[in-house]
Amino acid sequence: MKKISVLLLVSFLFSGLLSSCDATKNANRTQKGAAIGAVAGAVVGGVLGNNLGKGGNTALGAVIGGVVGGTVGGVIGNKMDKQAREIEQALPGAEVNRVGEGIVLVLGENAVLFDTNKSTLTSSARANLDKLIPVFESYSDTDIVIYGYTDSTGRVAYNQTLSEQRAASVRSYLVSKGLKTSRIKTKGMGVNDPIATNETVEGRSKNRRVEFTITANEKMIEDAKKEVEN
Repeated sequence: MKKISVLLLVSFLFSGLLSSCDATKNANRTQKGAAIGAVAGAVVGGVLGNNLGKGGNTALGAVIGGVVGGTVGGVIGNKMDKQAREIEQALPGAEVNRVGEGIVLVLGENAVLFDTNKSTLTSSARANLDKLIPVFESYSDTDIVIYGYTDSTGRVAYNQTLSEQRAASVRSYLVSKGLKTSRIKTKGMGVNDPIATNETVEGRSKNRRVEFTITANEKMIEDAKKEVEN
């Protein structure tokens, strides 16, 4: 499991806010952490999420852009650590990245494979998704976005539509297995955000992938706030 952290940048903002914000001087440590963490988290998340979304990995930027921060974010992060470990155990070989307070899960063709030029899941793809479903069910207070990607072969418009259909196909399968429709969204990315060169067969294979972002929903955030207050 890879862990990508914005802790140092957040800590820098914390120190500046702690020294300059009169409203926090009379607050206890927990209140300071939660209040200032939320502000710093929003600033850092917004800046990094915006930059990554424009020029880097969209899924990664989406997770960082939604950071809560502070002690509340720490509680959420601990839950995401546990979920990430369970995903790795359920599907060895999957690329699991812990980012801020969320997870970016990358499933290549070895995990989620489609028939050529189609959005139909293969039997092996369905079997691998079946391994993830119990973990997703155990952490029901999370939101999931499924991103579909293609390589650069063929027309851009065609690849865009195909990526949308493939992401939707994954969502439909998860919903058919009992996951709530409301917690899963999809986004087709087409040829965008390549993670390898499209000049080689191996590189194109890596770019044909599905990514998941897993973040806390409102209930998890509220539960984390209550846990901090108690």
